[in-house]
Amino acid sequence: MPLATTGELVTRAAETLSAVAAFNVITLEHVEAVIAGAESSGAPVILQVSENAVKFRYGRLLPLARAAVAAAERADVPVALHLDHVKSDDLLRQAPGAGFGSVMYDAAHLPYDENLAATRAAADWAHSRRLWIEAELGQIGGKDGRAPLDAHAPGARTDPAQAGDFVTATGVDALAVAIGSVHAMTTRTATLDHALLGRLSAALSVPLVLHGSSGVPDHGLVAAVAGGITKVNVGTALNAAMTGAVRDFLAAHPEAVDSRTYLHVGREAMAREVARIIGVLTGGRTASPDEAVSSA
Repeated sequence: MPLATTGELVTRAAETLSAVAAFNVITLEHVEAVIAGAESSGAPVILQVSENAVKFRYGRLLPLARAAVAAAERADVPVALHLDHVKSDDLLRQAPGAGFGSVMYDAAHLPYDENLAATRAAADWAHSRRLWIEAELGQIGGKDGRAPLDAHAPGARTDPAQAGDFVTATGVDALAVAIGSVHAMTTRTATLDHALLGRLSAALSVPLVLHGSSGVPDHGLVAAVAGGITKVNVGTALNAAMTGAVRDFLAAHPEAVDSRTYLHVGREAMAREVARIIGVLTGGRTASPDEAVSSA
């Protein structure tokens, strides 16, 4: 099936008051697992490649991107390709030629005025290339000169009025908001500020994105979607599933040397987690961990 775009998948989700899952991928096994999980669920999905993942791959975007595009075009469900947490303008400019239909431009670490200016420039450039662009706004330091607080540091919160001004001034297509989730959590104990999400949803006309979703329990994700989140980013949960499965396999099979044996179980574990999370987001249910997903 032709490569979808993040913009069309998020727009469709917003129209149906649902959310599309976006999974960060690092290896080809991640790519295959995400697509297999989405196919088993019959749901569209977004493959995300982060700037950190590109750094891991020797700073080269194209090898993983081209593999992801090839896999997406052979999927039975709509699959979009998204470049995530981009701080490098050089990497941003590689997105269109690598098959990406969208990018998350991350200048949230900068003081507000600098974030706004950098994001405005990135949005202008992206839109001129028909790229859908997401940005991020956390909690900005006050008049006492404090540095901006990372958007997903514990305690960070996005101010609705400031977010409205930011979206209007930058022209971005979606905004990732800080409402209590934190990146790289390995426990699902994050508590979201649903009252704040309600105010943000009322104040903003663009789709809202939840980062750090691996640390949010199922009921929190269901409530977030009901409250206006239309794109849910997941990364650590897949890595935890893969690492746990590989660790268990190697403990049970210390003689194993063929990487296909343990990468297979890791890929299967990630595919099951993808299907489970999509089930939560699309149906408000928690899928059984025993639900089987067969990857390609």
